[in-house]
Amino acid sequence: MKRDYFDLQERTEPLAYLITFRCYGTWLHGDKRGSVDRKRYNRYGAPDIPECKLKESSSRAMGQAPFVLGHQERRIAEEVIREVSEHRGYGMFALSIRTNHIHVVVAASHSPERVMNDFKAYITRRFRKLGLASAKRKVWSRHGSTKYLWTEDAIEKAVDYVLNGLGGDFKEF
Repeated sequence: MKRDYFDLQERTEPLAYLITFRCYGTWLHGDKRGSVDRKRYNRYGAPDIPECKLKESSSRAMGQAPFVLGHQERRIAEEVIREVSEHRGYGMFALSIRTNHIHVVVAASHSPERVMNDFKAYITRRFRKLGLASAKRKVWSRHGSTKYLWTEDAIEKAVDYVLNGLGGDFKEF
């Protein structure tokens, strides 16, 4: 009897991560695109926070205007992410920097939270050094999305999404 070969790999660490983080104030709770919170709406299968007046109250409570990445900021963010990835030994598969968020597919031996925080911190420092953000300016929203990619197929799908699935005419890196 012939058996097909199955590549069964038991992994304790993912092959890569799909990391997404947003600019400050560009996607608030109650937004029509949907959102989650840290408690009730952040469980598997839970619905998004419904569109409601929560967006208006979130907007009023911000204290600063949303931070948007222009052409110069996007170019600098790309440069910094590439520098950090090389310095830390992260393997970058794909990168897309939009006006209000960044997607990166990256392999790293650190947690995705640390990788995301590295990117945010170093980009913010560079923005401040170049006068693109003041010392008190909030650049990023709290946390972000960290998806674990356990298989080569998952990496391929994440790369395809980052490079081809976002639409628009922005330069993809």
